[in-house]
Amino acid sequence: MRLPVIFRYLGVILLFNAAFELLASLVAIIYQDESQFILLYSAGVTACFGLFPLIFVPAVHDINRREGILIVIGGWLLSCFVGAIPYILWGGEFTFVDAWFESVSGYTTAGSSILNDIEALPKGLLFWRSTTHFIGGAGIIIFVITITPYLGTVGMILFQREISEHAREAFQKRSRDAARILLYVYVGLIVAETIGLWISGLSLFDAMTTSFGTIATGGFSVRNASIAAYNNLAAEIIIIAGMILGGTSFILIFHAIRGKVYYLFRSSVVRYYIGCLSVCIVIATVFLHNSQYSNWLEALRHASFEITSIGTGTGFAIGDTSIWPGIVQLMMMFLIVQGACIGSTTGAIKADRFLLIWKSIGRQIRLLLHPKALLSIHLNGKPLDESIASGSILYFAVYLLVLFLVSMILAAIGVDIWSAFSGTAAAMGTVGPGFGAVGSAANYSFIPVLGKFALTFVMLLGRLEIFGLLILFSAEVWRFAKD
Repeated sequence: MRLPVIFRYLGVILLFNAAFELLASLVAIIYQDESQFILLYSAGVTACFGLFPLIFVPAVHDINRREGILIVIGGWLLSCFVGAIPYILWGGEFTFVDAWFESVSGYTTAGSSILNDIEALPKGLLFWRSTTHFIGGAGIIIFVITITPYLGTVGMILFQREISEHAREAFQKRSRDAARILLYVYVGLIVAETIGLWISGLSLFDAMTTSFGTIATGGFSVRNASIAAYNNLAAEIIIIAGMILGGTSFILIFHAIRGKVYYLFRSSVVRYYIGCLSVCIVIATVFLHNSQYSNWLEALRHASFEITSIGTGTGFAIGDTSIWPGIVQLMMMFLIVQGACIGSTTGAIKADRFLLIWKSIGRQIRLLLHPKALLSIHLNGKPLDESIASGSILYFAVYLLVLFLVSMILAAIGVDIWSAFSGTAAAMGTVGPGFGAVGSAANYSFIPVLGKFALTFVMLLGRLEIFGLLILFSAEVWRFAKD
């Protein structure tokens, strides 16, 4: 393993972060707010860290798997670190720990916040906060692969490390082509939603930052009351559509844009994903009627927005779901753990894996009735390799184990059990708000320091699909020998 080579590519990733910090400083200059020098200084510091290894380490055009793993994990950690610099320099509500929490939450698209008064931040800093969603939604590595022309096999290995095995199978294209498709669809959806929200009455700044949070399924808003601040039904409908698309496999959206819309309808995962959201919206509307809203349309409006927001891992809100009936909260907890589709910007276990688990349960029941039968699991009409189904079950088990362990840590340091469990699930599923004291009308500022570090750890675990981060603790990865 060649550490100088790893540092060189981490330097490239830092330079991309510096470019986005510079862009945020330009926004601050346009609005003439007090964050312009903070963002310029942050961009300068980040660029210096990035340039240093590029000057002293010559370019190489191949890396091994261990180097690729460390570049991807190191890239995420360093991005979160430099992303916290503007918050630390600003001060205000941000301590070092809170700045780290907000930065990790932004890059991983969790959308959990420690801020009590979001609107107190200047426009430049708000734009940077939303930009971390924009970067993290597609993944900083995807940006690097797409824009940097000389990566060659390096790009292929980084792409394989950046996305899950399931997502690689969904794309089935060369790494650079797949990264381009992902980025084109991602940016195209953001531009379309920004125009739609602008036409619906939001300011261009609010429309753009809200679109960053929607398509990245992040949930950072520039308003204290999140989307409720606009009280704009047209904007809510546009955001609902954006959240659903943000949670759908981008390769299927790419085919739909090219006229092959039937790809979407033929996908059993998309049918399951949309079916789950639809059923939950109907059930929530029934329970919300009379208990929270006397008008059926108002109940449907709130149920549609909040269920879609939670089910896609976005976390925007138009009300306080912590006061909703317990049955609806439990149903939303299921959606927080499940998430949306593989190949999208969402987190959690993913609808694809849940569908495989349901199919595995069905097969197991049939095997009890027909012990000698040879039964395979099919997805989209094709038989799946047994290792994919067993891998999904293993991922499910490890995910729940981590969820319970971190919930216990939060409970042990004084967080009530419902807030501890739902907050951990929301952080790990990159959803944002949980229930109880960390509900959609609250924030994570009261969580003790140890709890904030634990939550940022599970945010990174969820974003890197658990094993992508846990592999960092394997002694084999750190072996200083060439493959």
